[in-house]
Amino acid sequence: MPRRQDAVITPNIRLSDARRRFPSPMRPAQCLSRAELADAVNAALDRLYAARDMTAQYVDARWVGKLERGEHRWPSAERRAALRHVLGATDAEIGLYSPRRTESVLADGRDGPTSGSSEIDTLDPLGDLGSVDVDSLRRHLLRAAASTAVGILAYDASRPARPAARRATSDDADAVREMAQMFSRADQRRGGGHGRAAVTQYLHTDVVGLLAADSDERTRRRLLSAAAEVAYLTGWMAFDDSDHAAARRYLSLAARLAREADDHALTGHILRALAHQALDLSQPQQALELATAAIDTPRYAAASPRERALIGVVHARALAAAGSPQVAAGALIRAENDLRAAEVGDDEPTRVFFFTEAALAHETARTLHLLGDYSGARDQFQRSVHLRQASHFARTHAVTLGYLGTIYAETGEIEQAGDTWAAALDAMSGVRSGRTRQTAANIQMALRPWLHHVPAVRRIDERAAIYLTTA
Repeated sequence: MPRRQDAVITPNIRLSDARRRFPSPMRPAQCLSRAELADAVNAALDRLYAARDMTAQYVDARWVGKLERGEHRWPSAERRAALRHVLGATDAEIGLYSPRRTESVLADGRDGPTSGSSEIDTLDPLGDLGSVDVDSLRRHLLRAAASTAVGILAYDASRPARPAARRATSDDADAVREMAQMFSRADQRRGGGHGRAAVTQYLHTDVVGLLAADSDERTRRRLLSAAAEVAYLTGWMAFDDSDHAAARRYLSLAARLAREADDHALTGHILRALAHQALDLSQPQQALELATAAIDTPRYAAASPRERALIGVVHARALAAAGSPQVAAGALIRAENDLRAAEVGDDEPTRVFFFTEAALAHETARTLHLLGDYSGARDQFQRSVHLRQASHFARTHAVTLGYLGTIYAETGEIEQAGDTWAAALDAMSGVRSGRTRQTAANIQMALRPWLHHVPAVRRIDERAAIYLTTA
């Protein structure tokens, strides 16, 4: 069926992300290729419809490419069933929907594109976990892993955790935190798509094994807190990889582990991450509820100045998204003052190493943009770009440049927008992140009005397309 002249084609990021979460069966350390996905779909067609000759339904890499580019959104029922079977997802989770469906059907959530948030069956991050026993923890982790193909494929989640051969000590808790710091630095530089399977496996094996070991009460609380940091990082990397169901489960589990450890500052940090996710999923009321819980007095009071600034600026952004501009402006000022109070040598957790003046400027810019202050947002994004150590924070640098380019485009500065987007694509080199992929897709959409008139625009569009097919 020919496309309508006015149809807008947008890349199916959900499908391409789902494919990339599977490892290649033939090429070590590589993701599933389009050709390999096509082969798997054909095999699934034969299994699901064994009584029929399915040759006419077979697909190839070009067909997968059309789906991922958004040129085709509603394959046959048989092909959709095979895709769901292979990827372990619903139509909505892999971006499939019928353009002919009415608004009411789409709103009903059966087939249309959604944020996926309604399908996130999770622990309540604000609820009590109760006393943490290892069997209960394993069950929670298994449910979290079940939401993501990468978790299932990376390890056998049904096997028991590594048995503890000795009594756990405070040194073990320190070692777990050091591992979390190592993975966190890699995440900031390379994106959540790098090392995610490794940190997930580490949580399910080594960390759970330590929690199963004997220890005194003080050590156990330190181990619970360290486990919460690893669970948080697992969830944050899933969030950055656009696997929102898994992210929500792991972040919720992390928040409850932190509460069990009586680690108020860490609990606030994790609730801030959940609020950040809710903002990105366009859930302003839920974001505000979570961000408000993050700055609850015991959590805010227990945090270092740098961490207070972090949770405070996300609270400001949530207030802006929820329609409270004056309160949001006040929260921004408090976050700025908190970061100004941070000093070298402060006793602060390593998890906040990334929250510098550049990071504050980025979040401030996003808040100002929500408030309609485009000039202020542009200035803050420019400040963020100027201050950031781009080589250490490549992912966020690329995303900041993407937002800055969009503001230039919104204010008619097309040449400046193009230069900024080109720099964003430069920064994305070697980064595997759902947020950078979304930035590249947004660049393509914003360039569309000038695509056939400006050669430089076509070159940027081609670079974005290459990134989306390879990252």
